[in-house]
Parts: sequence; C-alpha cells; structure tokens
Amino acid sequence: MRLFSFRDANGNQGVGALSKNNATEFVDLCATDSDIPNSLLAIIESEQLLSKCKAAIAKANAVLKKLDGISFNAPIDKPGKIICMGLNYADHAAEGGNARPEYPSFFMRGPSSLTSHGSPIIRPKVSDKLDYEAELAFVVGKPIRNATMDNALDCIAGYSIFNDGSIRDYQRKTTQWTIGKNFDKTGAFGPWLVTPDELPPGCDGLNIQSRLNGQVMQNANTKDFLWGVTETIVLISECMTLEPGDLVITGTPAGVGYARKPPVFMKPGDICEIEIESIGILSNSIADE
Repeated sequence: MRLFSFRDANGNQGVGALSKNNATEFVDLCATDSDIPNSLLAIIESEQLLSKCKAAIAKANAVLKKLDGISFNAPIDKPGKIICMGLNYADHAAEGGNARPEYPSFFMRGPSSLTSHGSPIIRPKVSDKLDYEAELAFVVGKPIRNATMDNALDCIAGYSIFNDGSIRDYQRKTTQWTIGKNFDKTGAFGPWLVTPDELPPGCDGLNIQSRLNGQVMQNANTKDFLWGVTETIVLISECMTLEPGDLVITGTPAGVGYARKPPVFMKPGDICEIEIESIGILSNSIADE
C-alpha cells in the first residue's frame, strides 16, 4: 500500500491510498470505511486498522478521488523522534573531505523543520546557502529496543522520501550539525509511506536521484550505503527505544550543492525533486521566508 495524509479543498483531514489502477486517483480510506481514523500514525500502530485499509482498497464501492484535488500533509506530521544519519555514502563523505567513518554521524531534527510534498521548502532570511540532500526515509510502526540483524526490519511501517534541506553556513558554525538542519520547513518529507511488502528488504538496491530544475544533481543507489537499514536500526536501538511514528533518515550520496565548483544552492522559484525507485517522487518549490 501507498498510504498518505491529506487535506481536501475544505481543509478536512483524511488518509488515502494510491490507486493501483490509476496513479492520478486514490481511495479515500476514511470515506470508504468510517472505522478508519484520519490519522496515519494511528493506522500504522494497529494491525487491525492496516487490515481495514487493505479491505477498503479492495472494495468495489471504494470512494475514489483525484490527487489534483488535495494537498499532501507530511505522512507523520509530528514524529516523536526524527533521527538523521550523516556520511552514510562513502562518496559523499569524500566530497566533504571526510574519511570513511567508523561509526555513523547521527543528529536530530525537530517536527517544525518538516514540510510536505508539494509545499515549499523555505529559504530563511539569514542565509542564501540552502542545499538539497536526497535521502531514503523510514517510519517505525512497532516499538523496538536492542534489535538484531534478524528482527530489525520487523519494526518498519513504511518507507518514504526525504530532502534534508541544509543551511550550510549555519551547519558549519559549530562542530554539531543540528542548527543548520532545523530551520523551519527545510526538511521535505513524503509524498507517502510505501509498506515494506512492496519493496526489497531494507530497500536494498534502489536508485536514488535528486534533480534541481530538471538537472540531475545526485545519482546513486542504496546498495552503496555504508550502513544499511537493518544495521542502522540495530545501532540506534542499542541506545534508545524506537517507537511508532519515529522517523529515520538514512543519509545522502555525493553531488550536494556545497561541494560543487562553483557551489550550487537552491533559490526561490527553483523546483527540487527527489526520486527513489519503486517509491516515487518528492517535489518541492523553493520560497523565501
């Protein structure tokens, strides 16, 4: 299933599932089955509700609507934790002058830094160094602590796409990256969650690409991860419990704007697309604060 959160033209919240027969349509799950809540987080926490969603999609009288009549929300609008990885591709580490790390660089984002598919990424007043980063994301559906390589993937509710918009001059003001990664509405997330049954285990071997105004900027494959999704969960859950709704961002490949000569930063009017094979395209315009 490809599940997403949306607002209709009247501002009403809902949860949809992309139609398998027509990519321009979706099943309005809440309108098809009144027992399905309008919270995607509530759905992914419940096996019963996930089953109801599958049944609603299969109904002959399912309520179909057009994608162009809605606005997307971030799939999880207020994750309890947003855990991000840095330097998870060797080529990206190298372009920034970093040796291959012995352990991942982890940092956190806050929910106010998120924006949704189709909404603008905001360039703040204080900087013109807004960079793009194509990343695979996953959302936790079941609590897990001290995961093993055998059971780690069992906690994943779905995979999505993230653009880890970074304010590079602020990122480099300190040895910690947090401040440059948490400007309001710089982290684009969506458009939907793809359930694990539709993808290879751990999303291994998927092409990942960023495009700025149609020009390919990053082009890589998740097989090039230094730490794959399974090992990432093992490492994080050594330290903390991963809980339903937590969002994990898995790092970006080479080709980011600051490492180019001359550097390339996003500016108002630009369109940035992140595409991951078998998941979809996350598209955002850029606007000034």
